[in-house]
Amino acid sequence: MGRTRTYEWQDPGITAAAVGRGSGLELLRDILAGELPPPPIAATLGFTLDEVEHGRAVFSLEPGEEHYNPIGSVHGGVYATLLDSAAGCAVQSLLPAGMGYTSLDLSVKFLRRVTLDTGRVRAVGRVVNSTRQTALAEATLVDEKDRLLAHATSSCLLFPVPAA
Repeated sequence: MGRTRTYEWQDPGITAAAVGRGSGLELLRDILAGELPPPPIAATLGFTLDEVEHGRAVFSLEPGEEHYNPIGSVHGGVYATLLDSAAGCAVQSLLPAGMGYTSLDLSVKFLRRVTLDTGRVRAVGRVVNSTRQTALAEATLVDEKDRLLAHATSSCLLFPVPAA
């Protein structure tokens, strides 16, 4: 018998329109508080923004069968999405009003397999270095016992956001 999963999301244009109006940290805190909708990818994969502070962001996910690859474990793309989100949002949390960012690259190292038995996982991102034009961030994916499951680094390009 087939399995189904239903989810909904809100208009991503609402949050996108808010980028650059205030600081990046304010934007992320508004998402965390439910004042702005999270991006649709969060609903698609079922992950949440749990914490954000200056230079740091934490996302979590409860692994499900819908995340599995053909060999019976969570697909590496799910790991990469969580790590990219944590690293990128750590960078975003440092941005002043009028600035945005985009990821230039993401390098992921997969260290342990994740299954339903792993339980909730957390991606913790932090900024390592930032200049006026670029930022380097890293993120770790850990289980509930803080065992390292994967590690990533990301370079981000910082740029002015056109006024709306």
